[in-house]
Amino acid sequence: MRRRCENGVIWLTAAFFVMFVVIAANYFTICFEQKYVSAAEERSEFTISAGESQGTIYDRNMRPLNNTGHVYKAVVVPKAVDYAETVRYAIDSDEFSEKFREGDPFIFRCRSDTPESDGLTVFKLPERYGSSVSAHHVLGYVSGEEGASGVEYAYDRFLRSADGDNSVTYSIDGFGRVLIGDGKKVCRRRADEGGVVTTIDADIQRICERCGSNIGRGAIVAADISSGDILAMASFPDYSAADLDTALSDERCPLIDRCLYSYSVGSIFKLVTACEAVDEGYAGYKYDCRGNINVDGQNFNCHKLAGHGMQTMSRAMTNSCNTYFISLSRELDSAAFRETACRLGFGKENYLCSGIIGSAGVLPTERELRVPAELANFSFGQGKLTATPLQITQLCCAIANDGEMPALRIIRGLTIDGKSVAGEKFFQSSRAMDVRTAGLLRQMMISAVRDNPESKARSEVVAAGAKTSTAQTGRLDEKGEELCHAWITGFFPADKPKYAVTVLVEDGGYGNDAAAPVFRAIAENIMRHFPE
Repeated sequence: MRRRCENGVIWLTAAFFVMFVVIAANYFTICFEQKYVSAAEERSEFTISAGESQGTIYDRNMRPLNNTGHVYKAVVVPKAVDYAETVRYAIDSDEFSEKFREGDPFIFRCRSDTPESDGLTVFKLPERYGSSVSAHHVLGYVSGEEGASGVEYAYDRFLRSADGDNSVTYSIDGFGRVLIGDGKKVCRRRADEGGVVTTIDADIQRICERCGSNIGRGAIVAADISSGDILAMASFPDYSAADLDTALSDERCPLIDRCLYSYSVGSIFKLVTACEAVDEGYAGYKYDCRGNINVDGQNFNCHKLAGHGMQTMSRAMTNSCNTYFISLSRELDSAAFRETACRLGFGKENYLCSGIIGSAGVLPTERELRVPAELANFSFGQGKLTATPLQITQLCCAIANDGEMPALRIIRGLTIDGKSVAGEKFFQSSRAMDVRTAGLLRQMMISAVRDNPESKARSEVVAAGAKTSTAQTGRLDEKGEELCHAWITGFFPADKPKYAVTVLVEDGGYGNDAAAPVFRAIAENIMRHFPE
């Protein structure tokens, strides 16, 4: 009896223990499941950026010079889309497939007709430097996230200050699972509508680049004669901001903007000598060119060794007679001569913006010009004198604009909507020469083209006035022949000057052979595109 009682107690104890284990297990299961539910209900967010849109650089007519094209990018959540249906919209299907297998949301380049869904978000983004972009040296380029040259550098903060991020934000649960549908927030930005407005005319820029495409190294500048607005600045060789590695490895140094560099000037400077001579009363000066002239024991040759014979100022300009202008310079006040050159922009920088500054070049000092041989060289643009294509263009503008020389500019102002210009600074000018003097020089330039049967600047489409240069450099080629820079500067139409164009072909040889045909092609194309 006692034994049966003891056995009952044992069984009862065992039963209570089993019940305790079951209750405890259920308790822990309930707690674990509650923890699971709580974790599943906890949410956080993560964002994927599809790319930024940055401010645009516009031409004078509010046409984009960059951001001219578009690319399409999509953010995809693999588990929320059908692979076979989506992969056919990918530009790179192999890359898409590899990322899709990883299972995490990712970005891929896609076609423009890619359809959107809860798991697929498509963005249309501006392509900053596409194949159609021109005026690369004016625009400059971006290195990392900052502007490194040109307008990109000068207006770096403004072009990249706006919030241009395009992104998708997803909600995720406590286990890192992406929640689509209402858990997705899309941010689309159009920061590319604002930007910088330049004076460049996109059509004239392309004309200059096309007409100068055979220039190995050199520059072309085109400007509005009355306002000084730069309509085109083309430096050769060109480069692409989308492929800087190629530009950096090119021994021709395409990243250099040759419009801003100074070079030996040559015979174009005879216009300055003539300007000073007219002001000093020597407009009727005559000289008998015999092919050479002796200056203080040093012999200077004319390019025509047989001589040009008796020359008036106009004939000497047409024939580009060196000895005439050397002889003429000996009659001039050297200090006043130098001051005239300074007033016409020589020896002064052309500040266009902080990323685009034309060199001051070299203007001989008054003391140096007291040396007869130095003054002789100065009279026809040789010796120590150097100048940029910008300075030569400014000189041409002054002559064609009745002696009023406009300050060159390349920035009109800023825009926030891509439609209107804010803070525009209007053009400035200064009196550089007398109206009568400018008129005489203008007629000399017209005669140099019209009355010279050998002039390759002469056109049947448009009459122009121009002056060429063959500027000696003192450097020799592999054949031992001296290298010369080929120049021309001119204006058109001749009767109502509107455009000034300067062409420089570095080491190009004769100005009439290398530069004049490019000038003529530019003038003809501009006049066809913008008929009066």
